[in-house]
Amino acid sequence: MSSPRRVVVASKNPDKIREVEAVLERTDHPWKIVRGLDWPDVDETEPTLEGNALLKALAVSEATGLAAIGDDTGLEVDALDGRPGVFSARFAGPEASYEQNVDRLLAELEGVSNRSARFRTAIAFVVPGSEPLIVEGVLEGAITEERRGNRGFGYDPVFVVGEHTYAEMSDDEKNKISHRARALRALVAALEDQEG
Repeated sequence: MSSPRRVVVASKNPDKIREVEAVLERTDHPWKIVRGLDWPDVDETEPTLEGNALLKALAVSEATGLAAIGDDTGLEVDALDGRPGVFSARFAGPEASYEQNVDRLLAELEGVSNRSARFRTAIAFVVPGSEPLIVEGVLEGAITEERRGNRGFGYDPVFVVGEHTYAEMSDDEKNKISHRARALRALVAALEDQEG
């Protein structure tokens, strides 16, 4: 068995790090998430998910000297012309909580019948001295009219796929289908292709 690929998740969000680790544990190639390191905050100033993911991965790889996975995720709601998109984490303001972001989303969709939406995750993988690799994962769904379930984080209580919101799914169920899982599987596949 090959030695684990050591990588830093370029995030200070423990929910996101846990989810990345849970998905990578399911892959054939072993990964070792390096924790306990620190780096300066990275302002997400790019207009695209891909740009912000790359910004974070480059900064964290440079600060730590290790490979880094940068991730930026957007919830794209059709009735809102794709918003909140790149501003999903700060939809209700720069320091908004998960609750505040969901409250704003539900308020903007009040009385709207077209509730189709998708989660899109862009992942940038940066290894010092190598070209960055960027992949994405998308999952189509819809926005409920009220919160359902008590698991997950962010918009999970209002993003429904089939019969269930993310927040009604176990971590295992969510990690099999989620946008982030799809992006991470795309990353693993791209790395396997590179390695021949």
